[in-house]
Amino acid sequence: MARIAGIDLPRNKRIEIALTYIYGIGISLSNEIIKKANIDINKRVKDLTDEEVNRMRTIIEKDCKVEGVLRSDVAMNIKRLMDIGSYRGIRHRKGLPVRGQRTKTNSRTRKGKRKTIGVQRKK
Repeated sequence: MARIAGIDLPRNKRIEIALTYIYGIGISLSNEIIKKANIDINKRVKDLTDEEVNRMRTIIEKDCKVEGVLRSDVAMNIKRLMDIGSYRGIRHRKGLPVRGQRTKTNSRTRKGKRKTIGVQRKK
């Protein structure tokens, strides 16, 4: 079983897809890593040798921010926006959409489940 950046890659998937299970690696970065490591793109994870896994691991550690480091960077960027009081930071703080989406309708992911008016007014 290949373990890279603290993640166990699924054994039966092609290496191109399996690398995307690591937070911070998408399909294009995955292809770039495979090309640098000189590995066949159609190879399955279970067919990889230890040497190939080590080559990929060193490339990822050297060139990419992944998993915990990337998550903390993203969190720090959001915290910085909230601390300086920017418009985007205020939207993050209020739990509203940040990138200009409408809020009269939609935006249920950010705002949460609807509260009907009858629930708010109890006499």
